Amino acid sequence: MAETSDIASASPQAPNPTGLADRYALALLSLADDRRAADPGVLDRIAADMERLARLAAEDATFAAFLGDPRRDARQQRAVAFEIMEKIGIGAEARNLVGVLIANRRLAILPAVCAAFGARLAARRGVETAHVVSAIPLTDTQRAALVARLTEAGFSNLRLAERVDPSILGGLIVRIGSRLYDSSIKSKLQRLQFAMKGAA
Repeated sequence: MAETSDIASASPQAPNPTGLADRYALALLSLADDRRAADPGVLDRIAADMERLARLAAEDATFAAFLGDPRRDARQQRAVAFEIMEKIGIGAEARNLVGVLIANRRLAILPAVCAAFGARLAARRGVETAHVVSAIPLTDTQRAALVARLTEAGFSNLRLAERVDPSILGGLIVRIGSRLYDSSIKSKLQRLQFAMKGAA
């Protein structure tokens, strides 16, 4: 497949890589740039596919477990992954990236590659990233409400990079640049515990 070899060969030459996931993300961006003249919508299509894969990994525990399961051989991983991607309508470029990750025994880093791709594309487009941690996946309504609140707080042109961490118990942790907003139940309980110790 020409697309697969394009991604595989672009990866080692990616400029200024800061990590393995970033190298794959840069390779995919480079591939999209190469195709934009013939296919103007390719970058937006790939971005949407990577967001869908990232959301699936964050919200579907079975899919997340599949990504991190080292017991499956490459043939099994490829069959399952491509069946899932076919069902949710993932395009050729993102499918080929997943194929390269499987061939290199690196399927577990797919969520990190999706995040790196989103961050690279956001930086290129002048979009600020809000890193959001929630105890359970956000609904579309909660997502829209959060963006609205952050816009009211003076942040504009935002994209959300979401991660689920049940250990925070509830609430949200939001980081934008150097600013951190922690309304998690875990942090509130810790603050209450410290206050009670101080009062004792």
